[in-house]
Amino acid sequence: MTEKEYNKCVDLYADNLFRFIVKNLDHTEDARDVVQNAFEILWKHCMDVPFEKAKSYLFTVGYHNMIDHVRKIKRITLVDEFKEEVRISEQRTHDAKKVLERALERLTEVQRALILLKDYEGYSYEEIGEIMKLNPSQVKVYLHRARLALKQYLVKMENVI
Repeated sequence: MTEKEYNKCVDLYADNLFRFIVKNLDHTEDARDVVQNAFEILWKHCMDVPFEKAKSYLFTVGYHNMIDHVRKIKRITLVDEFKEEVRISEQRTHDAKKVLERALERLTEVQRALILLKDYEGYSYEEIGEIMKLNPSQVKVYLHRARLALKQYLVKMENVI
């Protein structure tokens, strides 16, 4: 990949990658760091990655960096988070966006990534498989299970009201 093609990748894919990562991490600064790291890794390997594969390469690297970041954050769990969770559960909201965000937060990292890649970003099963290192049938099964988990959460009246 040439320097010009790399710059084109930044123009074409930076916003999509950032949107995908920020939806998963729900923290803008962390998402920026993950996206920047993904582009840095692409730059280091630009001679090995053809321009046609740059999109899936970026999303794969971004996804794995995001998972590493989430695992690191989980190790630094504070007691205050549990107190905040109790306060959130006591509040009632009618905002559909917040309800959906809470539902997505309850999914595993893999399930959330699948939902966001397929339903928010519109990637095909094959593209998602490349990004997440799964075959298309695994993507379909995991995505089906993720949607069932969302449905089970969203049909309960106390979760929506």
